[in-house]
Amino acid sequence: MKHPLLFIVLIVLSGCATYHAQPIAPAALMNAFEARTLDSPDLRGYVAARCGDTGSCTPGVWNLNTLTLAAFYFSPDLDVARAKWGTAKAGMVTAAQRPNPTLQLPFQHTTGSSGSSPWTFGLGLDIPVETAGKRGYRIAQAQQLSDAARFSIGNVAWQVRSRLRAQLLTLYAATQKTAILEQQIETQSRIVKMLEQRLAAGEASATDVNQQRIALIQSRTDLAQAQQQRGDARAQVASAIGVPVSALDGIQISFTAFDRIYPDIPMRDAQRQALLNRADLLGALAQYQASQEALQLEIANQYPDIHLGPGYLWDQGATKIAFGVSGIALPILNQNQGPIAEAKARRAEAEAHVISLQARAINQMGQALAAYHAALKSLSQSEALLSAQERQLSSAQHSYRAGETDRLMLTLAHQAFFTALLARQNALMQVQQSLNRLEDAIQRPLDGVVGINRITLPDPRRDAPANQGSRP
Repeated sequence: MKHPLLFIVLIVLSGCATYHAQPIAPAALMNAFEARTLDSPDLRGYVAARCGDTGSCTPGVWNLNTLTLAAFYFSPDLDVARAKWGTAKAGMVTAAQRPNPTLQLPFQHTTGSSGSSPWTFGLGLDIPVETAGKRGYRIAQAQQLSDAARFSIGNVAWQVRSRLRAQLLTLYAATQKTAILEQQIETQSRIVKMLEQRLAAGEASATDVNQQRIALIQSRTDLAQAQQQRGDARAQVASAIGVPVSALDGIQISFTAFDRIYPDIPMRDAQRQALLNRADLLGALAQYQASQEALQLEIANQYPDIHLGPGYLWDQGATKIAFGVSGIALPILNQNQGPIAEAKARRAEAEAHVISLQARAINQMGQALAAYHAALKSLSQSEALLSAQERQLSSAQHSYRAGETDRLMLTLAHQAFFTALLARQNALMQVQQSLNRLEDAIQRPLDGVVGINRITLPDPRRDAPANQGSRP
């Protein structure tokens, strides 16, 4: 080989990566977002592949579980979490790399040389050898950081699901309240009209008429607020899914998930679920283990690496072969105490974070469970009141048909019934809101239908072919 150095350079460069630009066009991103729809065949295939056997999917109907899967499909927050996991996995590649040898090309000219040639040149290598298992500690630390990033995807997925459930509950509450208020306003309008007629005939007082007018105005104000809340909640539901509001046009949403109530949730089981299933706690544990590996790495850094230096030298006509050992740092002025102390402090910080998260999860679960039981009692009382009003309304209807009472008394009984129905609906919403907090505490749906961690790891829009056959 006439040009060995050129050959070595070409071999090294042939394995180098090349840069490929990936510009971002804001207009294209906006157009792609506005084109999102729940009727997408890819989305429907993704949803069907993950809930076809659970009984939670109804053709043409979107409920909490199917909309949750749609949110997993479109969520930009999950895209960010997956990208961070990709960065962490790339860090494992970096941690596993071995240090490259260094090529040395000594070249010099000696003036006044008495040898056969004044030139000295050669070829040498500096081969670093890591000691004390440093590479293994780096790999272990990178693996734990990758696991923490993976658990972060589950944590973000739960936040997406929690936000969606809360906004769907708000939409459901506003829809139900709007329907009840519309009926109540119709009833109150008839009452006001009848009282005005009686006032004109001298059979009713102005005070009674004014009270009913005020109640009618208040109900109309409540209706306007409920309608506005319904529109806002609809926009928030679209935002939680990751689609434009127009994507919900013509979509039938089922709210049957909010009809289910769990009468008995054992405290111990809830605590166990909170400690075993929360992705943020599992991620914190992985971060703590990474700090352990980082400490071991800094302790290993007390021991210097070895640099082997084999080489060939042609020195003024003499051939020399070298087998040197160089570059050994002498731990005289410091023994890496500073980085070791910092690593110990970071481990203590990670430990405190785990303990804090654990305590927060237990307290959050206990508070949510107490609020849930209190809401159940309130719901029971409101249902008892509603039952009493139903009986009173039935009695008023019977008396009206028998000619024992007039239309005004019957209409007032309807008004009282709608008031009790609103109270019952508010109590039911408090129960469902407390269930939201309880599910947030354990980071697991109480119905157990939609899984979180496994199905959210792949990117459904980029890795669709590999995921179509998977199950939750």
